[in-house]
Amino acid sequence: MTPAAIRLWSRLHTWTSLVCTAFLLMLCVTGLPLVFHDEIDAALNPGSWTAAAPGGDLLALDTIVERALANRPGEVPLFMSFDDDRPVVNVTTGPTPDAPGSAMHFASFDRTSGNLVPPADRGEAVMHFLLQLHTDMFLGVGGMLFLGFMGILFVIATVSGVVLYAPFMRRYAFGTVRAGRSPQLKWLDWHNLLGIVTVAWVLVVGITGVVNSLAVPIIDTWKQRELADLIAASDAPSATGERSSLDAAVAAAQAAAPRMTLQFVAFPGGAYSTNAHYAIFLHGNSPLTRHLATPVLVDATTGRFEGLRAMPWYVKTLALSQPLHFGDFGGLPLKLLWAALTAFTLVILVSGLYLWFVRRGAKVVTSETRGRVRARGDAWIAGERDGRAGS
Repeated sequence: MTPAAIRLWSRLHTWTSLVCTAFLLMLCVTGLPLVFHDEIDAALNPGSWTAAAPGGDLLALDTIVERALANRPGEVPLFMSFDDDRPVVNVTTGPTPDAPGSAMHFASFDRTSGNLVPPADRGEAVMHFLLQLHTDMFLGVGGMLFLGFMGILFVIATVSGVVLYAPFMRRYAFGTVRAGRSPQLKWLDWHNLLGIVTVAWVLVVGITGVVNSLAVPIIDTWKQRELADLIAASDAPSATGERSSLDAAVAAAQAAAPRMTLQFVAFPGGAYSTNAHYAIFLHGNSPLTRHLATPVLVDATTGRFEGLRAMPWYVKTLALSQPLHFGDFGGLPLKLLWAALTAFTLVILVSGLYLWFVRRGAKVVTSETRGRVRARGDAWIAGERDGRAGS
């Protein structure tokens, strides 16, 4: 690589890193506890709830809907979801089917008794704050897209760092840390070593973070294209009469996809369904496919199966990026690995800032020294001239 090319890559690495570093530090600090969200909840709320009849018969979904509406008189059901590890059904209600998120109410019910499940009372507010800060900095879609742009800069900084590491490796053995030299050189070696060791993970987390920041436009595109096509293929009119049984609708959906598991239900009139259908989302059962949802439309009046369509590639990419970003698919060992790599990334970011400030300070000192030498030289020349004129 020519010296000019090295200078170009060096500038690209320096300035993309500097622009995104502050936000990457925030994302690492907030992302670290989010990796252990489940473990933190379990530790802060030990044995906080048990089912009324563990192992007993489960109530019908229609009964749970009745309990949810009795708990919120005058509201309508919007969504229903299911806990994976306990017999709990979560019901979201609102004053109207198209109610905004701020007007929605979320409640959990024990499916063995129909009783309300108390929410986790410790740590939930803190974890929600961290998740919101990590996701969009409380700025909504604009904040998500901004952090996505920071993620792109981070990926560019990582790739340019790898390019610059190649010329360095020609002179030193892999893993070289010049501990006996100046602190600047020692931290430069640690910065380079940790950067090249974690490069694959950093690229995975950086790219999945960028994909996650595009969640809103991705889902909007899916609703405007795929869901709209699925709706257009159905000839069911708007559901104006009494709705059919939710249990029967779920049974029809599961019969259409017998090797899949119920994930959540979107009720008629909501953003993920139509005015005429239950939208029943099912997922696979393997560690990979459990993150991939497939929507099934069931006529809300007749209970008739209307259609099923697998998610397009861009929604599948989003669905797989979310657990991959937080290491949420391999149990505690993978989470511990994610945490260690996050700590390494923090060291890389901080050491990069240190090296920039040291180099910046050295340039300032060098510039001042050159200025003083130049001033002294000018003064000496002027004195010589004055002496000659006086003689």
